[in-house]
Amino acid sequence: MVRAASPWWWLIAALALALLLHLLAPVLMPFVLSAVLAYMGDPLADRLEARGMGRGAAVTLVFCIFTLVGLGLVLMTLPLLFEQLQLLSARLRELFVWLLETGLPEARRYLGLPAQESTVDSAKKVLSENWGTAGGLLMMVWQKVSSSGMAMLAWLANITLVPVVTFYLLRDWDVMMARLRGLLPRRIEARTVTIVEECDDILGAFALGQLMVMSCLGVVYSIGLWLVGLELALVLGLAAGLASIVPYLGFIFGISAAGLAAFFQFDGWLPLLGVAAVFGVGQLLESLYLTPTLVGDKIGLHPVLVIFAIMAGGQLFGFLGVLLALPAAAVIKVMISHLHEFYRRSDLYGGTSSDDGNAGLAAPESNE
Repeated sequence: MVRAASPWWWLIAALALALLLHLLAPVLMPFVLSAVLAYMGDPLADRLEARGMGRGAAVTLVFCIFTLVGLGLVLMTLPLLFEQLQLLSARLRELFVWLLETGLPEARRYLGLPAQESTVDSAKKVLSENWGTAGGLLMMVWQKVSSSGMAMLAWLANITLVPVVTFYLLRDWDVMMARLRGLLPRRIEARTVTIVEECDDILGAFALGQLMVMSCLGVVYSIGLWLVGLELALVLGLAAGLASIVPYLGFIFGISAAGLAAFFQFDGWLPLLGVAAVFGVGQLLESLYLTPTLVGDKIGLHPVLVIFAIMAGGQLFGFLGVLLALPAAAVIKVMISHLHEFYRRSDLYGGTSSDDGNAGLAAPESNE
């Protein structure tokens, strides 16, 4: 009979898996994104199967729905986003020129610092005196731009993998879940399935609710800024809505960026008050209605822990970590709640008998 592995071996295996995921993070993004899409599409495919449709036909229909919705959103928003991004680039150039020609000289006069020659003239003088060094600098910048271009091509190549991997994962999702369940030790299968089902309920409800909250806020911010007359209403409104995945980040980013854009676009303080009103209404709508109604207490994490989870995920795994931070936090919360229950029933806590303390993750063995 094969002996059970020591808990230390399980710990070593978990650490090795975490290290492997960290090393493979740059290439895991399309596969994780595909797994997320397959996870979201599997319930719909299961419902179609329950109505008598074959798995292949159901998966094909769900895949086509996802594709059409995605293409529709891209075709509707991409031209407007390009126009807004070009306008944003022009505004940033104007801001840079204003800082060089007006902002810095005014700051020097206000602080009583000695006046200097024009910053543009200084840059030309330094460039003419150090042309050889500047040539090397330009070459280095070109190399950086080239490497960034290659990175962009690699990113686009990874994105093209998403539809293919999503289709195959969605087709074989139920088979993979059944095989994973079959690999579980029999003594802990029932409790493990219960934990996984709890995680599934939390993740499904939270993902759908948070997506709806972000979409609603993006629409509210965009329409509000458009009514104010802000030229960058769409791009800033959508960006603030996306940033709302982190508590208060969407409000802070949106009111700062939109306020700065309104300061350079308009004369007077009335548009700035309009921007403040838009984000104030959005924040009240999110706090009093959207989040309680659509998300509720699905994860139950303190906002500080949410921010920490996202920052830790980004530090460890980059964009992939940011994408998975809150789902991972939800799963960890469920695991901690079960560990807390196990601890309360253990002899270490002293709340129950020793028989109850051994009734943790494992189901009681049969006497037969």
